[in-house]
Amino acid sequence: MVVIVDTITNPLRPRHPEKVNRPDSASPPKPDWIRVRAPNTRGYADTRNIVRANGLHTVCEEAGCPNIGECWDKKHATFMIMGDTCTRACAFCNVKTGLPNALDEAEPQNVAEAVAKLGLAHVVITSVDRDDLADGGAEHFAQTIRAIRAACPSTTIEILTPDFLRKEGALEVVVAARPDVFNHNLETVPSRYLTVRPGARYFHSIRLLQRVKELDPAIFTKSGIMVGLGEERHEVQQVMDDLRSADVDFLTIGQYLQPTRKHHAVMRYVPPDEFSSYEKVAYTKGFLMVSASPLTRSSHHAGEDFARLKAARAAAAR
Repeated sequence: MVVIVDTITNPLRPRHPEKVNRPDSASPPKPDWIRVRAPNTRGYADTRNIVRANGLHTVCEEAGCPNIGECWDKKHATFMIMGDTCTRACAFCNVKTGLPNALDEAEPQNVAEAVAKLGLAHVVITSVDRDDLADGGAEHFAQTIRAIRAACPSTTIEILTPDFLRKEGALEVVVAARPDVFNHNLETVPSRYLTVRPGARYFHSIRLLQRVKELDPAIFTKSGIMVGLGEERHEVQQVMDDLRSADVDFLTIGQYLQPTRKHHAVMRYVPPDEFSSYEKVAYTKGFLMVSASPLTRSSHHAGEDFARLKAARAAAAR
C-alpha cells in the first residue's frame, strides 16, 4: 500500500488537532477586572529578543498568559523547556499538542545564558508534559538547574513540573538537583479532572508534592488551581486541606481564561472579593504564602513572592 501525503495543498497541522472537531464552547464576556494592556514596552521587546536569540520557548507565550506585558517589561520570563509540544491534551491549556521532537542537548546551557543576560535574581523553569520520555524529562530538568547554578550562582530557581506519572524514580532525580521551589499545579478540583485534566490523577499529584518534602524538607513546595471551571467553594477548600496534608507551603488561585472556543468554557468569572476570601481561608489553614486574584498565575511575581515565602518560614521557626 502506498500512502501519499500532500504537503502543498493541505493546511498546516492545527495547534490542537484533538480539539478540531469539538463543538465551540462560548464563555461569557470578560468583566472589567480581568482586562490587561497589550504588551508594547521597550523592556518587553528586550526580553523577547533575548528569548529569540537563545532559541528558547516560554510558557508566557505558549500558554497565552495575560501578564506577559507586565512580566516581560521587568525582564521576568518563565522558560518552558523540552520543546513547545505537549504529549497531553488538557481542556484548559493553549500549549501545542502532538508528538514532540527529540530533546535539545544544548537547551540547559542556553537557558542558563538567557538567565544571565536577563540578570534574573529568581527564575521559573517549567516544561511541557513529555510522556514519551522514559523519565518524563526529569534529567533534563536537573541539567537545567545545574547549568543555571553554574552560570548564575546567586539566582534562586523555581521549577514548575509535570506529574511524572508512571515514571519511577523521576521525581528523585529532580529533587536531587535541589531547586529552591518545587511547584506542581493541581489545576482544578478532583470532580473536574475527567473533563479538565483527563491525563492526570489528582491524588498522584498530591502524593508527588508530599514526596518532595519527604526527600528534602528544605525545598519550598507550591501548587495552584484555576477557578471558574464549574467547581464549588467547598471543593476549593477541600483542595486546600489536601495540600496542607502534603505540607505544601504556597498556594496560588487564579481565574481560568478560555484560550479558544475549542477549549473548556469559562463557567463563571469569580469576582475579586471571592479571591480575597479564598486567600484569608487559605492562610487560616496554615499556608506560608497565598496568592489569590483573577490574574494570579504560578510564576506571576514569583521573585517577590519567594522573598516573602522565606521570610514567612523564618518567622514561623522563631
